[in-house]
Amino acid sequence: MQVIEARQLVKRFGKFTAVNGVSFQVERGEFFGLLGPNGAGKTSAIRMVYGFSPITSGDMAVFGLDIRTDWRRIRSRIGVCQQDNTLDPDLTVEQNLLLFARYFEINRDLARERAEQQLEFFALTNKRNARVMELSGGLARRLQLARALISEPDLLILDEPTTGLDPQSRYQVWDRLFELKKRGLTMLLTTHYMSEAESLCDRLLIMDHGDIVTEGRPRRLITEHTAESVIEIEGPSEELRSYIREHTIRHDDLGQRMIIYTEANGKMEAEIRSRFCMEACLFRPGNLEDVFLRLTGRGLRE
Repeated sequence: MQVIEARQLVKRFGKFTAVNGVSFQVERGEFFGLLGPNGAGKTSAIRMVYGFSPITSGDMAVFGLDIRTDWRRIRSRIGVCQQDNTLDPDLTVEQNLLLFARYFEINRDLARERAEQQLEFFALTNKRNARVMELSGGLARRLQLARALISEPDLLILDEPTTGLDPQSRYQVWDRLFELKKRGLTMLLTTHYMSEAESLCDRLLIMDHGDIVTEGRPRRLITEHTAESVIEIEGPSEELRSYIREHTIRHDDLGQRMIIYTEANGKMEAEIRSRFCMEACLFRPGNLEDVFLRLTGRGLRE
């Protein structure tokens, strides 16, 4: 069953087109990633999913309902964890959960029961009476996730949920998301951490300048656009460049550094290792960041 179906989705702000005829589907129980550089259109796309931003043209169905006419019913079944901290600083951890439950008309006894479950799930029980301003960034983000889940949504939207967190806090959030994934919750994620998308997502879509660049499962995108094995060579020689051109090897020449994509333990890798890796060479597996940079570029953007 499709939880989200977007067809030729367009979003314009005046003369600027943020989303340009994008189509995608998210299946029930799927962890779907929406990636792209700043300004790619991914946040504009997800805001249309939960009815925050009206569609300029195209069609969007969520739970089989038209987002234009049934957005209230749709939003009642969606949990959203935004990138910015939107917690009420004047309330305690527990009060934030209980107040948010009232927006969904959850009665007081059930709200307390669910709040207790979320406090335990996100290891916040000992912080129930703490004010939001007393929380670390990682604890605040876990509380935002708990709040997004208080209504027991059928779809959880995560807009860069681990931005600004230290590695320990980020992995703690990942652990909770992995658990939700095992429970079969449908999730839509935007993130700038490629390792996060590669680890969590069943399938993902990369956008740039409002268009879809590619779509598929992370491992398939890695093999399709880069390779299972990568060699990074500092200060590549002209002899190496000639060798790469002669054998038409997939690569990125960055001037003072060359990134070469080869088959793991293949003949070509062995030859490059023996002939051109006398000094600074790095051998590593290909990853989603290689794909992202190859398809969206490496230059700085305004």
